[in-house]
Amino acid sequence: MRIKAIVFDFDGTLVDSAPGLMASANIVLDEGGHPPITVADAQSFIGDGMAVFADRAVAKGGGTLNGAERDKFVNRFREIYAELDAEQTVLYPGAMETLDRLAADGITMGLCTNKPYDATLPILSAVGIDRHLSAVFGGDSLDGIRKPDPRHVLAVLGRLGIDAAEAVMVGDSPNDVLAGQGAGLPVIAVTYGYSLGPVEALGADFYIDSLTALPALLAEL
Repeated sequence: MRIKAIVFDFDGTLVDSAPGLMASANIVLDEGGHPPITVADAQSFIGDGMAVFADRAVAKGGGTLNGAERDKFVNRFREIYAELDAEQTVLYPGAMETLDRLAADGITMGLCTNKPYDATLPILSAVGIDRHLSAVFGGDSLDGIRKPDPRHVLAVLGRLGIDAAEAVMVGDSPNDVLAGQGAGLPVIAVTYGYSLGPVEALGADFYIDSLTALPALLAEL
């Protein structure tokens, strides 16, 4: 089939955001009297949004958050994250050259992330890939809809104006595989991301070790 569009995941696929998330979370944890987390902890907490990240970070130190405490933590987390993360988030090797190549090949690209929309845009600009993404949907862009819900991916395709039969999903987590395949897209999983278990157990349709392998794989589909 002729692939016309790619829906990318963000954290663990295009960018390594764990250092910024760890640094931001540790400031809030310290303010609340909770133990800090490590980069490895942050990597394992990523993928389900900031509220879940907050719960996991506090639970790592043996604590819990009630509703009001969670809201306070997340609001402060987002505030600090907006200041720090664009400085500490980096593109994975080969990401920029791959997006440049895909754009030159006429591929339309969109982003589907569970990260809040307002937290995502500054990072896209800071790492220089915003120009390649024609549709960006965060975890709060649709009321109550986020990965692994396939409607999250379908919303990106709708904005791009591309049918699912002409698109693929690229991600690193179970949420990406479930959302992409549920939307009717083949899913390409990267092997270097934040998957908690063996990446081969994700059930993706294809696997790549580097984004630089993506253009050649698409040419074979």
